[in-house]
Formats: sequence, C-alpha cells, structure tokens
Amino acid sequence: MSEHDELPLDLEQIERDLRERALNKQKVALDRLAQVPADVAVPILARLLKSSDFMQRRVAVMGLGNHRVEESFQLLAGAIANDLDPNVMGEAANSIFDFGDRAIPLLVNLFKNTQNWLVRQSIISLLLGTNYHAELLVTAELAIADETQSVQEVGILALGHLLNSPGGERALSLLLELCNDPAWRNRWRATIALQSLQNPVTKATIARLQQDEHFRVVAAALEVANHWASQSD
Repeated sequence: MSEHDELPLDLEQIERDLRERALNKQKVALDRLAQVPADVAVPILARLLKSSDFMQRRVAVMGLGNHRVEESFQLLAGAIANDLDPNVMGEAANSIFDFGDRAIPLLVNLFKNTQNWLVRQSIISLLLGTNYHAELLVTAELAIADETQSVQEVGILALGHLLNSPGGERALSLLLELCNDPAWRNRWRATIALQSLQNPVTKATIARLQQDEHFRVVAAALEVANHWASQSD
C-alpha cells in the first residue's frame, strides 16, 4: 500500500464537495485538501480549473495557493493570463503572490491588461507594505488614471506609502498634482497621503488645503497639520 492509499481521506468526496455550491462545504474540502500531498491534490484542482463554472475555478485557484509547487505556479499563471472572470483572476492573484518574486511581474502585467476594479484593487493591496516599490509605483500611476473612483483612491493610498521609498520623489510629484484635482475625493485622499512626509513643500500644500472649497479636504488638512504639530511637541 502506498503512502497515499494510507491517507484517511475520501478524495472523491473532497472533489465532489469542491464542486458544491455550499460555501461551507467548499471551505471544509479546501482545508482537507490542503493536508494532501501536492502530487495528489494539484491534479484534483487542475480538473476543477477546467470547469465552465467560475465559482469552481475560483475555488481551484484558492486551493492551488496551498500547494507551492511548480505545477501550481504554472496553473495559476495560466489562470491569470487566460481566465476572463475577474473573481477568478483576483483570487489567482492572491494565491500566486505567495510564490514570491517570480509572481510580481505577472501581477503587474495583469494590472496593466485588465480594467476590472476588483482585480486592480486586489493587486495594489497585495503590493502595499512590501519592498516592491518600483512595481507599486507603476500600478499606482495606472490606478490614479483609472475611471473608477475606488481604484483611483487606492492608487493615491499607494503613493502615500511610497513617499519615503526610492520612488518617493515621483510619488510626491503625483500627490501634489492630485491636491489640485477637480474631484474633491482625490484632493481629500491626497491630503491624507501627504501626512507621512513633512517638509517645506508638503507643509505649504497642507496650509493651502486648509482653505479648500470642500469641508472634508479642509478637515483632513487640519488633521494633518495637527498631527505634525503633535510630533514636534
């Protein structure tokens, strides 16, 4: 008897549960499959990835993230490049991110090649807080030019995170432009983002924004100024 035969798991039942509509059954099945060796689990997930049902494909890419082997990486890369459903693409992005450096160019290309707000926001959220500063700057610049307000705002958030990074000069230039944006939400977000960099230019900008025509921008500028004042006390 092989080691796989000794596993106290009903693999056929797991695969059936993965194809269920009930989310609780899918979750339990994914958790159980995560305990199965990759050479057994990945073929099951690969079959699921061929389903015409996007929910099943989404479950498949979630499961592949639990098995960090080359076959999983290639299947996830294929899903990112070829699947047309944003739910699947977004979940595949989350899973492949855990494979490290080799995944980052794929995520940046996906960001460039899709206009879907969910996928774009997911990718920037993954890059925030990492040391992939150049890649985050590329995606942030694309995000602030997006037609969707929520994507613009997450791009502005990313620029704020970059102010003290090697890409800080470019990030600051973009944020200063956004402080003059016709859309008050972008001015508001840019004002908040400037909080992490206190210098003569940002101080002058924050002082000016305290006279903005929109009360939320004024409130944000006052809060940033007060924050800086409390730091210097």
